[in-house]
Amino acid sequence: MSHTETHVKPLTTSQQSRAWAGPAIFSYGFRPFFLFGAAWAAGAMVLWMLMLSGVLMLPTRFDPVLWHAHEFLYGYIGAIIAGFLLTAVPNWTGRLPVVGWALAGLFALWVTGRVAVATSALWPAGIVAGIDLSFPTVLGGVILREIVAGKNWRNLVILALLALFALSNLLFHMEAAGSGIAAGGYGQRLGVSTVIMMIAVIGGRVIPSFTRNWLVQQKSVHLPVPPMRGFDKITLGVTLLALGLWVVLPDHRITGAALVVIGVLHFIRVVRWQGWQTLSEPLLLVLHLAYIFVPAGAVAIGLSQLWPDAVSVAAAQHLWMAGAGGLMTLAMMTRATLGHTGQTLRAGSGTVAIYLALIGSTIARVCAGFMFGSAMVFYSLSALLWVFAFAGFAVLYGPCLIRPKPARA
Repeated sequence: MSHTETHVKPLTTSQQSRAWAGPAIFSYGFRPFFLFGAAWAAGAMVLWMLMLSGVLMLPTRFDPVLWHAHEFLYGYIGAIIAGFLLTAVPNWTGRLPVVGWALAGLFALWVTGRVAVATSALWPAGIVAGIDLSFPTVLGGVILREIVAGKNWRNLVILALLALFALSNLLFHMEAAGSGIAAGGYGQRLGVSTVIMMIAVIGGRVIPSFTRNWLVQQKSVHLPVPPMRGFDKITLGVTLLALGLWVVLPDHRITGAALVVIGVLHFIRVVRWQGWQTLSEPLLLVLHLAYIFVPAGAVAIGLSQLWPDAVSVAAAQHLWMAGAGGLMTLAMMTRATLGHTGQTLRAGSGTVAIYLALIGSTIARVCAGFMFGSAMVFYSLSALLWVFAFAGFAVLYGPCLIRPKPARA
Protein backbone atom coordinates (compact mmCIF):
# COMPACT_ATOMS: atom_id res chain seq x y z
CA MET A 1 0.00 0.00 0.00
CA SER A 2 1.32 3.44 -0.88
CA HIS A 3 2.16 5.82 1.95
CA THR A 4 -0.14 8.33 0.29
CA GLU A 5 -3.18 6.10 0.78
CA THR A 6 -5.30 6.69 3.84
CA HIS A 7 -7.24 4.25 5.93
CA VAL A 8 -10.98 4.70 5.79
CA LYS A 9 -12.69 3.99 9.08
CA PRO A 10 -15.55 1.51 8.53
CA LEU A 11 -19.06 2.71 9.09
CA THR A 12 -20.83 1.79 12.29
CA THR A 13 -24.12 -0.12 12.19
CA SER A 14 -26.22 3.02 12.64
CA GLN A 15 -24.10 5.00 10.16
CA GLN A 16 -24.49 2.34 7.47
CA SER A 17 -28.24 2.20 8.07
CA ARG A 18 -28.50 5.98 7.76
CA ALA A 19 -26.26 6.00 4.70
CA TRP A 20 -28.97 4.06 2.84
CA ALA A 21 -30.77 6.66 0.72
CA GLY A 22 -33.72 4.46 -0.26
CA PRO A 23 -36.91 3.71 1.71
CA ALA A 24 -36.28 3.67 5.47
CA ILE A 25 -38.02 0.31 5.76
CA PHE A 26 -34.96 -1.30 4.15
CA SER A 27 -32.50 0.40 6.52
CA TYR A 28 -32.56 -2.48 9.02
CA GLY A 29 -33.66 -6.12 8.91
CA PHE A 30 -36.40 -5.95 11.53
CA ARG A 31 -38.32 -3.22 9.69
CA PRO A 32 -39.78 -5.02 6.64
CA PHE A 33 -40.07 -8.45 8.23
CA PHE A 34 -41.78 -7.30 11.43
CA LEU A 35 -44.23 -5.00 9.66
CA PHE A 36 -45.20 -7.26 6.78
CA GLY A 37 -44.89 -10.41 8.86
CA ALA A 38 -47.52 -9.04 11.24
CA ALA A 39 -49.67 -7.85 8.34
CA TRP A 40 -49.45 -11.34 6.83
CA ALA A 41 -50.36 -12.99 10.16
CA ALA A 42 -53.56 -10.92 10.22
CA GLY A 43 -54.27 -11.11 6.48
CA ALA A 44 -53.69 -14.85 6.20
CA MET A 45 -56.11 -15.44 9.08
CA VAL A 46 -58.78 -13.41 7.26
CA LEU A 47 -58.13 -15.36 4.05
CA TRP A 48 -58.32 -18.65 5.95
CA MET A 49 -61.67 -17.79 7.52
CA LEU A 50 -63.01 -16.85 4.07
CA MET A 51 -61.72 -20.18 2.72
CA LEU A 52 -63.38 -22.15 5.51
CA SER A 53 -66.68 -20.35 4.96
CA GLY A 54 -66.58 -21.08 1.21
CA VAL A 55 -66.47 -17.41 0.23
CA LEU A 56 -62.96 -17.65 -1.22
CA MET A 57 -60.88 -20.37 -2.85
CA LEU A 58 -57.18 -19.73 -3.37
CA PRO A 59 -55.53 -21.56 -6.32
CA THR A 60 -53.34 -23.54 -3.92
CA ARG A 61 -52.58 -27.27 -3.78
CA PHE A 62 -52.95 -27.10 0.00
CA ASP A 63 -56.33 -27.60 1.62
CA PRO A 64 -57.38 -24.73 3.94
CA VAL A 65 -56.06 -26.36 7.14
CA LEU A 66 -52.76 -27.26 5.47
CA TRP A 67 -52.32 -23.76 4.02
CA HIS A 68 -53.15 -22.17 7.37
CA ALA A 69 -50.57 -24.29 9.21
CA HIS A 70 -47.88 -23.65 6.59
CA GLU A 71 -48.38 -19.91 6.38
CA PHE A 72 -48.37 -19.39 10.13
CA LEU A 73 -45.27 -21.53 10.65
CA TYR A 74 -43.16 -20.75 7.58
CA GLY A 75 -44.77 -17.53 6.38
CA TYR A 76 -45.30 -15.52 9.55
CA ILE A 77 -42.77 -17.06 11.96
CA GLY A 78 -40.23 -17.41 9.13
CA ALA A 79 -40.43 -13.64 8.60
CA ILE A 80 -40.07 -12.83 12.28
CA ILE A 81 -37.08 -15.17 12.65
CA ALA A 82 -35.46 -13.33 9.72
CA GLY A 83 -36.17 -9.92 11.22
CA PHE A 84 -34.82 -10.99 14.59
CA LEU A 85 -31.63 -12.62 13.25
CA LEU A 86 -30.82 -9.81 10.82
CA THR A 87 -31.06 -7.41 13.76
CA ALA A 88 -29.35 -9.53 16.42
CA VAL A 89 -26.47 -11.01 14.42
CA PRO A 90 -24.68 -7.65 13.88
CA ASN A 91 -24.74 -7.21 17.67
CA TRP A 92 -23.44 -10.75 18.20
CA THR A 93 -20.66 -10.54 15.63
CA GLY A 94 -19.72 -6.85 15.53
CA ARG A 95 -20.35 -6.95 11.78
CA LEU A 96 -22.44 -4.52 9.74
CA PRO A 97 -26.11 -5.31 9.10
CA VAL A 98 -27.68 -6.32 5.81
CA VAL A 99 -29.36 -3.16 4.49
CA GLY A 100 -30.59 -1.56 1.29
CA TRP A 101 -31.06 -3.55 -1.89
CA ALA A 102 -29.61 -6.72 -0.36
CA LEU A 103 -32.27 -6.57 2.36
CA ALA A 104 -34.96 -5.69 -0.20
CA GLY A 105 -33.94 -8.73 -2.26
CA LEU A 106 -34.18 -11.03 0.74
CA PHE A 107 -37.59 -9.60 1.59
CA ALA A 108 -38.69 -10.13 -2.04
CA LEU A 109 -37.79 -13.83 -1.70
CA TRP A 110 -40.11 -14.09 1.31
CA VAL A 111 -42.95 -12.35 -0.55
CA THR A 112 -42.43 -14.57 -3.61
CA GLY A 113 -42.68 -17.63 -1.39
CA ARG A 114 -46.05 -16.51 -0.05
CA VAL A 115 -47.37 -15.93 -3.59
CA ALA A 116 -45.98 -19.27 -4.79
CA VAL A 117 -47.68 -21.24 -2.02
CA ALA A 118 -50.97 -19.35 -2.42
CA THR A 119 -50.99 -20.12 -6.17
CA SER A 120 -49.31 -23.54 -5.97
CA ALA A 121 -52.07 -25.27 -7.96
CA LEU A 122 -50.82 -23.37 -11.02
CA TRP A 123 -47.20 -24.62 -10.78
CA PRO A 124 -45.31 -27.90 -10.43
CA ALA A 125 -44.90 -28.84 -6.76
CA GLY A 126 -41.10 -28.88 -7.04
CA ILE A 127 -40.96 -25.33 -8.35
CA VAL A 128 -43.22 -24.09 -5.56
CA ALA A 129 -41.09 -25.80 -2.92
CA GLY A 130 -37.91 -24.40 -4.49
CA ILE A 131 -39.25 -20.84 -4.50
CA ASP A 132 -40.51 -21.13 -0.92
CA LEU A 133 -37.25 -22.65 0.33
CA SER A 134 -35.05 -20.06 -1.40
CA PHE A 135 -35.79 -17.56 1.38
CA PRO A 136 -34.59 -19.59 4.41
CA THR A 137 -31.69 -20.95 2.33
CA VAL A 138 -30.37 -17.50 1.40
CA LEU A 139 -31.05 -16.22 4.94
CA GLY A 140 -29.05 -19.13 6.34
CA GLY A 141 -26.19 -18.33 3.97
CA VAL A 142 -26.15 -14.72 5.12
CA ILE A 143 -26.16 -15.71 8.81
CA LEU A 144 -23.41 -18.30 8.24
CA ARG A 145 -21.25 -15.70 6.48
CA GLU A 146 -21.64 -13.27 9.37
CA ILE A 147 -20.98 -15.85 12.10
CA VAL A 148 -17.86 -17.15 10.35
CA ALA A 149 -16.53 -13.65 9.55
CA GLY A 150 -17.18 -12.52 13.11
CA LYS A 151 -15.86 -15.82 14.59
CA ASN A 152 -19.02 -15.91 16.71
CA TRP A 153 -19.02 -19.70 17.10
CA ARG A 154 -21.37 -19.86 20.11
CA ASN A 155 -24.26 -18.82 17.87
CA LEU A 156 -23.78 -21.67 15.41
CA VAL A 157 -26.54 -23.38 17.41
CA ILE A 158 -28.96 -20.73 16.13
CA LEU A 159 -27.83 -21.42 12.57
CA ALA A 160 -28.33 -25.15 13.14
CA LEU A 161 -31.89 -24.48 14.31
CA LEU A 162 -32.50 -22.31 11.24
CA ALA A 163 -31.28 -25.19 9.04
CA LEU A 164 -33.66 -27.59 10.80
CA PHE A 165 -36.47 -25.09 10.27
CA ALA A 166 -35.74 -25.01 6.52
CA LEU A 167 -35.54 -28.83 6.47
CA SER A 168 -38.94 -29.05 8.16
CA ASN A 169 -40.41 -26.81 5.44
CA LEU A 170 -38.97 -29.13 2.79
CA LEU A 171 -40.53 -32.14 4.55
CA PHE A 172 -43.84 -30.27 4.74
CA HIS A 173 -43.82 -29.72 0.97
CA MET A 174 -42.82 -33.34 0.32
CA GLU A 175 -45.61 -34.70 2.53
CA ALA A 176 -48.14 -32.37 0.92
CA ALA A 177 -47.06 -33.42 -2.59
CA GLY A 178 -46.97 -37.11 -1.66
CA SER A 179 -49.95 -37.92 0.53
CA GLY A 180 -51.59 -34.51 0.52
CA ILE A 181 -51.58 -34.71 4.32
CA ALA A 182 -48.87 -32.57 5.88
CA ALA A 183 -50.76 -30.90 8.73
CA GLY A 184 -49.65 -32.79 11.82
CA GLY A 185 -46.97 -34.63 9.82
CA TYR A 186 -43.22 -34.98 10.38
CA GLY A 187 -42.46 -31.64 8.74
CA GLN A 188 -44.88 -29.64 10.82
CA ARG A 189 -43.82 -31.31 14.08
CA LEU A 190 -40.16 -30.68 13.26
CA GLY A 191 -40.97 -27.04 12.43
CA VAL A 192 -42.91 -26.48 15.65
CA SER A 193 -40.20 -28.26 17.67
CA THR A 194 -37.53 -26.03 16.12
CA VAL A 195 -39.47 -22.90 17.04
CA ILE A 196 -39.86 -24.14 20.63
CA MET A 197 -36.11 -24.81 20.82
CA MET A 198 -35.40 -21.32 19.47
CA ILE A 199 -37.63 -19.84 22.17
CA ALA A 200 -35.96 -22.01 24.81
CA VAL A 201 -32.42 -21.04 23.70
CA ILE A 202 -32.88 -17.35 22.81
CA GLY A 203 -35.59 -16.65 25.37
CA GLY A 204 -33.45 -18.38 27.97
CA ARG A 205 -30.72 -15.82 27.30
CA VAL A 206 -32.65 -12.58 26.96
CA ILE A 207 -35.60 -12.93 29.36
CA PRO A 208 -33.56 -13.31 32.57
CA SER A 209 -31.06 -10.71 31.33
CA PHE A 210 -33.73 -8.10 30.54
CA THR A 211 -35.46 -8.90 33.82
CA ARG A 212 -32.27 -8.64 35.87
CA ASN A 213 -31.38 -5.26 34.32
CA TRP A 214 -34.83 -3.86 35.09
CA LEU A 215 -34.97 -5.27 38.63
CA VAL A 216 -31.54 -3.78 39.40
CA GLN A 217 -32.93 -0.39 38.38
CA GLN A 218 -35.88 -1.02 40.70
CA LYS A 219 -33.40 -1.89 43.49
CA SER A 220 -34.92 -5.32 43.98
CA VAL A 221 -32.97 -7.71 46.22
CA HIS A 222 -34.35 -10.82 44.47
CA LEU A 223 -32.82 -11.20 41.00
CA PRO A 224 -33.17 -13.92 38.34
CA VAL A 225 -30.58 -16.65 38.28
CA PRO A 226 -27.93 -15.97 35.61
CA PRO A 227 -28.84 -17.57 32.27
CA MET A 228 -27.44 -20.77 30.78
CA ARG A 229 -26.07 -22.35 33.95
CA GLY A 230 -26.23 -26.07 34.75
CA PHE A 231 -29.99 -26.39 35.20
CA ASP A 232 -30.66 -24.55 31.95
CA LYS A 233 -28.27 -26.77 30.02
CA ILE A 234 -29.82 -29.94 31.45
CA THR A 235 -33.30 -28.63 30.61
CA LEU A 236 -32.31 -27.81 27.03
CA GLY A 237 -30.69 -31.23 26.57
CA VAL A 238 -33.75 -33.08 27.85
CA THR A 239 -35.98 -30.83 25.75
CA LEU A 240 -34.04 -31.69 22.61
CA LEU A 241 -34.51 -35.40 23.31
CA ALA A 242 -38.22 -35.07 24.12
CA LEU A 243 -38.94 -32.99 21.02
CA GLY A 244 -37.03 -35.51 18.92
CA LEU A 245 -39.28 -38.25 20.28
CA TRP A 246 -42.35 -36.15 19.49
CA VAL A 247 -41.22 -35.66 15.90
CA VAL A 248 -40.65 -39.37 15.20
CA LEU A 249 -42.99 -41.09 17.72
CA PRO A 250 -45.78 -38.60 18.38
CA ASP A 251 -48.29 -41.14 19.68
CA HIS A 252 -46.02 -43.17 21.97
CA ARG A 253 -46.63 -43.10 25.72
CA ILE A 254 -42.91 -42.59 26.35
CA THR A 255 -43.12 -39.40 24.25
CA GLY A 256 -46.08 -38.23 26.31
CA ALA A 257 -44.21 -38.82 29.56
CA ALA A 258 -41.09 -37.07 28.23
CA LEU A 259 -43.11 -34.01 27.22
CA VAL A 260 -44.68 -33.79 30.69
CA VAL A 261 -41.18 -33.96 32.21
CA ILE A 262 -39.86 -31.07 30.09
CA GLY A 263 -43.02 -29.13 30.90
CA VAL A 264 -42.13 -29.36 34.59
CA LEU A 265 -38.49 -28.42 33.91
CA HIS A 266 -39.43 -25.36 31.86
CA PHE A 267 -41.95 -24.25 34.47
CA ILE A 268 -39.20 -24.39 37.12
CA ARG A 269 -36.95 -22.50 34.71
CA VAL A 270 -39.37 -19.61 34.18
CA VAL A 271 -40.14 -19.38 37.92
CA ARG A 272 -36.41 -18.85 38.55
CA TRP A 273 -36.58 -15.73 36.36
CA GLN A 274 -38.67 -13.77 38.90
CA GLY A 275 -41.37 -12.81 36.41
CA TRP A 276 -43.95 -11.97 39.10
CA GLN A 277 -41.85 -8.92 40.00
CA THR A 278 -42.45 -7.40 36.55
CA LEU A 279 -46.23 -6.90 36.91
CA SER A 280 -45.80 -3.13 36.59
CA GLU A 281 -43.80 -3.43 33.33
CA PRO A 282 -45.92 -5.12 30.61
CA LEU A 283 -43.04 -5.08 28.12
CA LEU A 284 -41.17 -7.48 30.42
CA LEU A 285 -44.13 -9.34 31.88
CA VAL A 286 -45.32 -10.44 28.44
CA LEU A 287 -42.00 -12.23 27.81
CA HIS A 288 -42.54 -14.34 30.92
CA LEU A 289 -46.19 -14.99 30.02
CA ALA A 290 -45.18 -16.05 26.51
CA TYR A 291 -42.56 -18.42 27.89
CA ILE A 292 -45.11 -20.03 30.23
CA PHE A 293 -46.84 -21.36 27.11
CA VAL A 294 -43.75 -23.54 26.51
CA PRO A 295 -44.28 -25.72 29.61
CA ALA A 296 -48.08 -25.43 29.31
CA GLY A 297 -47.96 -26.74 25.74
CA ALA A 298 -45.50 -29.51 26.62
CA VAL A 299 -47.68 -30.78 29.47
CA ALA A 300 -50.89 -30.50 27.42
CA ILE A 301 -49.42 -32.31 24.39
CA GLY A 302 -47.89 -34.93 26.67
CA LEU A 303 -51.24 -35.55 28.36
CA SER A 304 -52.92 -35.76 24.95
CA GLN A 305 -50.60 -38.69 24.16
CA LEU A 306 -51.22 -40.36 27.52
CA TRP A 307 -55.01 -39.78 27.59
CA PRO A 308 -56.07 -39.03 23.99
CA ASP A 309 -59.79 -39.17 24.82
CA ALA A 310 -59.46 -36.55 27.54
CA VAL A 311 -57.20 -33.92 25.92
CA SER A 312 -57.55 -32.54 22.38
CA VAL A 313 -54.24 -32.86 20.50
CA ALA A 314 -54.97 -29.90 18.20
CA ALA A 315 -56.00 -27.68 21.10
CA ALA A 316 -52.89 -28.67 23.06
CA GLN A 317 -50.59 -27.92 20.12
CA HIS A 318 -52.03 -24.41 19.81
CA LEU A 319 -50.59 -23.64 23.25
CA TRP A 320 -47.23 -23.95 21.51
CA MET A 321 -48.12 -22.55 18.11
CA ALA A 322 -50.35 -19.59 18.97
CA GLY A 323 -49.32 -19.16 22.60
CA ALA A 324 -45.56 -19.64 22.70
CA GLY A 325 -44.87 -18.92 19.01
CA GLY A 326 -47.40 -16.14 18.54
CA LEU A 327 -47.04 -14.27 21.83
CA MET A 328 -43.25 -14.56 22.08
CA THR A 329 -42.76 -13.18 18.57
CA LEU A 330 -45.22 -10.35 19.22
CA ALA A 331 -43.45 -9.54 22.49
CA MET A 332 -40.03 -9.50 20.83
CA MET A 333 -41.33 -7.45 17.89
CA THR A 334 -42.74 -4.71 20.10
CA ARG A 335 -39.64 -4.51 22.30
CA ALA A 336 -37.14 -4.58 19.42
CA THR A 337 -39.10 -2.03 17.38
CA LEU A 338 -39.26 0.42 20.27
CA GLY A 339 -35.58 -0.03 21.09
CA HIS A 340 -34.23 0.17 17.55
CA THR A 341 -36.36 3.09 16.41
CA GLY A 342 -35.39 5.36 19.29
CA GLN A 343 -38.66 5.06 21.23
CA THR A 344 -39.04 4.76 25.00
CA LEU A 345 -39.04 1.13 26.17
CA ARG A 346 -42.54 1.33 27.57
CA ALA A 347 -45.71 -0.51 26.57
CA GLY A 348 -48.62 1.86 26.00
CA SER A 349 -52.28 0.93 26.34
CA GLY A 350 -52.49 -0.10 22.69
CA THR A 351 -49.55 -2.48 23.08
CA VAL A 352 -51.08 -4.00 26.22
CA ALA A 353 -54.33 -4.44 24.29
CA ILE A 354 -52.67 -6.45 21.50
CA TYR A 355 -50.90 -8.62 24.08
CA LEU A 356 -54.20 -9.35 25.81
CA ALA A 357 -55.91 -10.00 22.47
CA LEU A 358 -53.35 -12.64 21.53
CA ILE A 359 -53.56 -14.33 24.93
CA GLY A 360 -57.36 -14.31 24.55
CA SER A 361 -57.06 -15.74 21.04
CA THR A 362 -54.95 -18.64 22.31
CA ILE A 363 -57.30 -19.38 25.21
CA ALA A 364 -60.34 -19.28 22.90
CA ARG A 365 -58.65 -21.69 20.46
CA VAL A 366 -57.89 -24.12 23.28
CA CYS A 367 -61.48 -23.85 24.56
CA ALA A 368 -62.74 -24.76 21.07
CA GLY A 369 -61.02 -28.12 21.45
CA PHE A 370 -62.94 -28.96 24.60
CA MET A 371 -66.32 -27.21 24.35
CA PHE A 372 -67.59 -28.92 21.22
CA GLY A 373 -71.08 -27.45 21.40
CA SER A 374 -69.69 -23.92 21.26
CA ALA A 375 -66.64 -24.70 19.14
CA MET A 376 -67.55 -22.39 16.24
CA VAL A 377 -68.08 -19.48 18.61
CA PHE A 378 -64.62 -20.00 20.09
CA TYR A 379 -63.00 -20.51 16.67
CA SER A 380 -64.48 -17.22 15.47
CA LEU A 381 -63.52 -15.38 18.65
CA SER A 382 -59.99 -16.75 18.44
CA ALA A 383 -59.63 -15.63 14.80
CA LEU A 384 -61.00 -12.14 15.50
CA LEU A 385 -58.68 -11.59 18.46
CA TRP A 386 -55.73 -12.88 16.43
CA VAL A 387 -56.45 -10.41 13.62
CA PHE A 388 -56.88 -7.60 16.15
CA ALA A 389 -53.50 -8.40 17.73
CA PHE A 390 -51.42 -8.47 14.55
CA ALA A 391 -53.29 -5.81 12.62
CA GLY A 392 -53.00 -3.75 15.79
CA PHE A 393 -49.22 -4.19 15.77
CA ALA A 394 -49.06 -3.08 12.12
CA VAL A 395 -51.15 0.03 12.88
CA LEU A 396 -49.37 0.94 16.12
CA TYR A 397 -45.81 0.21 15.05
CA GLY A 398 -46.03 0.66 11.28
CA PRO A 399 -45.33 4.42 11.36
CA CYS A 400 -42.02 4.05 13.22
CA LEU A 401 -41.05 1.04 11.08
CA ILE A 402 -41.39 2.96 7.83
CA ARG A 403 -39.87 6.24 9.07
CA PRO A 404 -36.12 6.83 9.59
CA LYS A 405 -34.85 6.60 13.14
CA PRO A 406 -34.81 10.12 14.60
CA ALA A 407 -31.33 11.61 14.92
CA ARG A 408 -30.03 12.07 18.44
CA ALA A 409 -29.89 15.64 19.65
